[in-house]
Amino acid sequence: MTLKGKVLVVDDEMHIRKFVTQMVLSLGEPTVLEAANGNEAVAIYERERPDLVLLDVNMPRVDGIETLRKLKLLDPDCVVVMLTSLVNRQTVEECLHLGAVAYLRKDNPPEDMTSRLRKIVDDWFEEKPAESGPP
Repeated sequence: MTLKGKVLVVDDEMHIRKFVTQMVLSLGEPTVLEAANGNEAVAIYERERPDLVLLDVNMPRVDGIETLRKLKLLDPDCVVVMLTSLVNRQTVEECLHLGAVAYLRKDNPPEDMTSRLRKIVDDWFEEKPAESGPP
């Protein structure tokens, strides 16, 4: 499926945001929004209501877990994928328990990350066939 709509990429490191943005753009024609911290992410989400959020776990001030909580309070149906380079099973489980749909390891090869993100997008944004009405 081709990714369309709005995607919010949240990471405190600009080079990671740019890398993830390029990965997202390779999946289709989305509008990509970027935030450097949790507070920006919440403000942008409130204003723009993106279809997908890619959210870093480890950020200063407001971390990804707290940001995820705030996003879920704003919109319990928001689709959030956590980004992490640390594999801490407890953190991953907490994020999934709080409502993240998946997580991506930032330390995986780019092609693996892109493939995994494509699968997540396909699973969550599957195009529904048009309903056929009466002739």
